[in-house]
Amino acid sequence: MSLNATLKFLGAAEQVTGSCYHIRVGKKNILLDCGMTQGESQVRDWNKFRFKFRPEAIDLVILSHVHIDHSGLLPLLVAKGFKGKIFCTKGSKKLLPVLLKDSVFLYLKDLEWQNKRLARAGKPPMSPVMSAQDVERVMDLTEAVGYEQRTVPMPGLELVFSDAGHVLGSAIVQLWLKNGQAMRHLVFSGDLGNPDTVLMRDPTPIKHADVVLMEGTYGDRDHRPLDDTVEEFAQALEEAHASGGNVFMPAFALGRTQEILYYLGVLYHQGRLRQQLVFLDSPMASSITQIYNESMPSLNKDDTKALTDKQVGKLQDFLPILRITESVEESMAINRITQGAIIIAGSGMCNGGRIVHHLKHNLWKEHNHIVFVGFQARGTLGRKLVDGVTKVKLFGQDMVVKARVHTLGGFSAHAGQSELLKWARGIGGQPRFYLIHGESGALAILQEKMQAEGLTVDVPTLGDTIDL
Repeated sequence: MSLNATLKFLGAAEQVTGSCYHIRVGKKNILLDCGMTQGESQVRDWNKFRFKFRPEAIDLVILSHVHIDHSGLLPLLVAKGFKGKIFCTKGSKKLLPVLLKDSVFLYLKDLEWQNKRLARAGKPPMSPVMSAQDVERVMDLTEAVGYEQRTVPMPGLELVFSDAGHVLGSAIVQLWLKNGQAMRHLVFSGDLGNPDTVLMRDPTPIKHADVVLMEGTYGDRDHRPLDDTVEEFAQALEEAHASGGNVFMPAFALGRTQEILYYLGVLYHQGRLRQQLVFLDSPMASSITQIYNESMPSLNKDDTKALTDKQVGKLQDFLPILRITESVEESMAINRITQGAIIIAGSGMCNGGRIVHHLKHNLWKEHNHIVFVGFQARGTLGRKLVDGVTKVKLFGQDMVVKARVHTLGGFSAHAGQSELLKWARGIGGQPRFYLIHGESGALAILQEKMQAEGLTVDVPTLGDTIDL
């Protein structure tokens, strides 16, 4: 008896964002992730977006983790008619409403601004494609499952989440698809974590699989050693202090921000942090940091000895010069501080959020420093700055780039090439690998490395369908 199952690559194929994979098993329809493709105009992208399937026909969504490029289309999915179940880990369920509410709020605020521009031009306004109520509906449909807890979301399907070590709640998804005597073991890596990340455990080894969807964000290279990266970080902060300016850090609210706060605390206690104030200018990052504080006993305590030595239970206590800004007025007031401050604000790729407003006021000042601590996808403002552009357009205005830009790769929450290869070669059963969630060049290099070790590896393109 055949399994009668197919998988279609709808996102994050030869690109880093937009994770979404459609599995059809008999008459049942399953999505692995439902993420946004992050680019220049979120309002335009939201309003023109069309699903490649009928949302009301989807029976089940399985979420690897809550980063917006994996979860961000869930409110739109619900708004367009999805009424099935959403399965995720317990950690993800705590975080999911925080990220989705922020994403929808930013979309609606940007839509309001765009509609004002359209009105001034005598053009009709754009209607919202979703609302805050759709986030509540997402959460009503969401069911949490613990790590290594085998569950049956529907007949013929067994599910296990294993710790991916990427961010709080991140999972490797293991699925057993069954039809009579036919069975296939499908593994979706989600985003595999970097073993050097201080707050997370290492990705779980997988013993067996028939088919593996594996991320390859950094398939073309390894990260710098963490100790070297921390030293480079300290040097960038020292240079900013010497130049008499401020440091602006576009940081992802989930995971990266908490790691950066930890290392700023380490430098502070070592007497190496010359700045007098650190601002966490992101309500979402503040909420997530609180969730991390509550979850600290389940995180990787072996690497957080500094927290234990200082006998503090919260990241805020570990960094006494940290100031958390909540209101827009508090955020705006930061730009009146001309030197001696570190400002951490989202979004991590500078495609929205408060960091864009800070860049508007500070990008053209040569004594300021911009420190990137995460991957910058093609099409984002962050990628343009990392690539060395000398002019950008912000809020409809051309702006010269004079601030010094630093790029630190070693803080990445993704596994580097060596870790990806190690994880892949540990899977028994002679699986067929499909490399996803990476730019084409990185995936091609990783494919070559894996094939040299005797593994069977394909790199799918958007829209490809495979028979499971």
